[in-house]
Amino acid sequence: MPDDADKKPSRIQRRNRSRILEAALDVFSQHGYRGATLDQIAEAAGLSKPNILYYFDGKEEIHVTLLNQLMETWLDPLVTLDAAGDPLTEILNYVERKLDMAHELPRESRLFAGEILQGAPRMAPHLQAGLQPLFEEKCAVIQGWMDAGALTPVDPRHLIFSIWATTQHYADFAAQVRVLMRDDPAGQEGAAAFLRTLFTRLLRS
Repeated sequence: MPDDADKKPSRIQRRNRSRILEAALDVFSQHGYRGATLDQIAEAAGLSKPNILYYFDGKEEIHVTLLNQLMETWLDPLVTLDAAGDPLTEILNYVERKLDMAHELPRESRLFAGEILQGAPRMAPHLQAGLQPLFEEKCAVIQGWMDAGALTPVDPRHLIFSIWATTQHYADFAAQVRVLMRDDPAGQEGAAAFLRTLFTRLLRS
């Protein structure tokens, strides 16, 4: 007979884990890791605290689970930057994908930003094993385009950092953006057009 640990989780167990993670994403994105509590997560999930602890060992395991789930999604736009594509088109498409993520996944962006602001105590291995080699690979691709004269020479590392900064701002500082933009319904389209112009002028000056 298989051990209990080998049994597949039931539909209810899967649903409850999803409820907990969805609630925790809200709580962590609002309060940060240090400010979040299991009581807040339990209340947001509509479950008791002992029920939360049935599925997870504690706050840290929930947080790490969310970060692990996020990492693949977060890296995907950089993964799809194609060395065989048109250089400027690839860069602008990357900018647009990152901006779309800022609008579609603001809680995830704030979760990731909060972890980095704390010094990445739980994500450092992922940054070193997952992001760093991918980052270096894509920097080499961009440098190759620049060496071939297809793009204006700039430091590829700072180019990517600038893309992250200008796109993720719309998620991490969403409350400020909404106030200053007066909840302009065309704000996302305007941001996309501005960033396309900004990076086109930078890379085709």
